[in-house]
Amino acid sequence: MIDINELKFDEKGLIPAIVVDAGTGEVLTLAYMNAGSLKISIDEGRTCFWSRSRKELWRKGETSGNIQHIVSIKTDCYKAALTVTVKRDGPACHTGAESCFFQDVYGEDAEPFTLDTLYRIIADRKDNRKAGSYTTYLFEKGVDKILKKLGEESTEVIIAGKAGDRAETVFEIADLAYHTMVLMAEMGITPEEVRNELASRHVIDHKTKQEKMTP
Repeated sequence: MIDINELKFDEKGLIPAIVVDAGTGEVLTLAYMNAGSLKISIDEGRTCFWSRSRKELWRKGETSGNIQHIVSIKTDCYKAALTVTVKRDGPACHTGAESCFFQDVYGEDAEPFTLDTLYRIIADRKDNRKAGSYTTYLFEKGVDKILKKLGEESTEVIIAGKAGDRAETVFEIADLAYHTMVLMAEMGITPEEVRNELASRHVIDHKTKQEKMTP
């Protein structure tokens, strides 16, 4: 095991830290540490970085709750970079994405299309409005329009389900899921928050809401 003083920090006293998910091996983010933030990370067992833009220490999850618990820290053969393997409490990216690395620069898109993928696209559209986009239209109209569409799509799911039309029900559920994620992005709710809520309820085996009984 090497000493921190053996690491080769750059002229600004920083060293790149590549954060990796302990469970999947996925690269989560690239950040920078100085000697102080590295010592804090080791002492506290959670990632602490140096923000180059704000010029201050940045403990991951301090405001979001998405803490990264350190499993190990390794350096490369030149002692000029770090890999920080973590177990995390939530998404790594401020967009709500599991990893900060999700935008293609070159090559085929190997990522399977998931609800997380859809959410990232919707969240990006909220920040980067594209003319002519239906998603942009919903964000520009605001929450009342989004809620109106959610009500309409919920009704369509009920009608299709009642009719026993499987294909139509799948189609309408997809519409409902999309509009639900637009509302989530509008309110800053991430898929991880929804997953955590479902996990806490044990909804598969236990009834979580009691219907009001009327005499």
